[in-house]
Amino acid sequence: MSGADRSGAADGRDEHGGGSGDAPGGAGGPGPAPVPRIPTPRASVEDSGLPLPAPADPRDLAPVPLDLSHDVLKSLLGAWALAACSAAETAAVEEHLGDCGGCADEARRLREAVELLHQPESLDLSPGLRTRVLEGCLNRRPPRIPVPDWAAPYDAETARLDALLQDFGDAEWHAPVRLRWFDADTPTSRRTTVAGVIAHLLSVDGLIAAALGLDDPLAGVAGAAERGAGGPGDRTEAFWKAAHFPPTRTVRGPWREQSHSLVRTVSFTGGRAGGLAVSYGDFALPLHDAMLDRAFECWVHAEDIAEAVDYPYAPPAPRHLHRMIDLAARMLPVALAERRRTGLSEPGHRTPHLVPAGAPGRSLRLEIEGAAGGEWLIPLDSPAAAGSADFEVAHVALDGVEFCRLAAGHVSPEDAAAGQLGDRQAIRDVLFATAGLSRM
Repeated sequence: MSGADRSGAADGRDEHGGGSGDAPGGAGGPGPAPVPRIPTPRASVEDSGLPLPAPADPRDLAPVPLDLSHDVLKSLLGAWALAACSAAETAAVEEHLGDCGGCADEARRLREAVELLHQPESLDLSPGLRTRVLEGCLNRRPPRIPVPDWAAPYDAETARLDALLQDFGDAEWHAPVRLRWFDADTPTSRRTTVAGVIAHLLSVDGLIAAALGLDDPLAGVAGAAERGAGGPGDRTEAFWKAAHFPPTRTVRGPWREQSHSLVRTVSFTGGRAGGLAVSYGDFALPLHDAMLDRAFECWVHAEDIAEAVDYPYAPPAPRHLHRMIDLAARMLPVALAERRRTGLSEPGHRTPHLVPAGAPGRSLRLEIEGAAGGEWLIPLDSPAAAGSADFEVAHVALDGVEFCRLAAGHVSPEDAAAGQLGDRQAIRDVLFATAGLSRM
């Protein structure tokens, strides 16, 4: 067969073997019409005039329950609770649950268990989980070497800050942080990074380390001893300037090890070293107060870090916060005397018709509200009058966290007091003296 013949055979015949227009015999005579290659549209039953079919009964569409034994149905309860049964199996199980009380109780327990697998709450751990777990463990088995009560706030705050830092990447470690405090009634700030804040805590905590005979972090920094005068600010500036590079995430390891060493060392002493003097350069604190001071600074700077990375951070536990407030209240008489010495406030005037004869001195009642609160009498005329100044000339009420933020230099004295009554000058002096407790 030639190529033309093959082409004609391929193009000229339909699927029935005949030509597209030829008779079956090929003679061109009359024959049946060719079958169309594309079917014509079907007529709608609505156009035919015939009655429409009746709608289906929903009961006809429901799955027919299977005829299963009790043991088989009981074995399907787990799959039914997980919604993993077929429609027929589900119908059989649910019909069975209406007749079998034992399987119904088991099905209810399984459904409740499945709901526990799909908790809608956040997966973040509760901030109080660590405390509850530790308290539960210690109630069952007391520690062989307990942490002294006055060191517990430092232990808790360093652990909370370390937990915040553990997931930080390089971007978070270099996030900008602004340290704030008051200097001679003037707001002051210093710009650094998250890593720089940890380096600051490391260098100032070194004051306690040196007092306890532990390694001082500045001892390993070349030239820091010559530039640092011993105070918190001087030590920090010396540490920052002596470093070859800006602090990075590597500073977390030394800070963490130092905090553990401090807690471990004071615990081994059994709390007997609480009266050891810790020098801050131009003043000194006993060890138990210095540990509270460092716990306070750790919390304040942890809030600075959390704010820089836009992460929530809760205040300390009320029992720890109360100790921090008490320390600040006990330091206020000395701070007031220092303000008078430097001329930042005038000595109080004892008005004859207001002060009864023989009164030992004026005082201000500081009321701290909240779970960590209490009341303190702050002597206004002399630190030596503490405990004997019983003539109140003013009353100030503040929230506990607000008072601490004022003492940290994060709140201005004008905006701090929630309630004020009495001598306006005395109130002003106390509020500014509280802000003056802050430092870098």
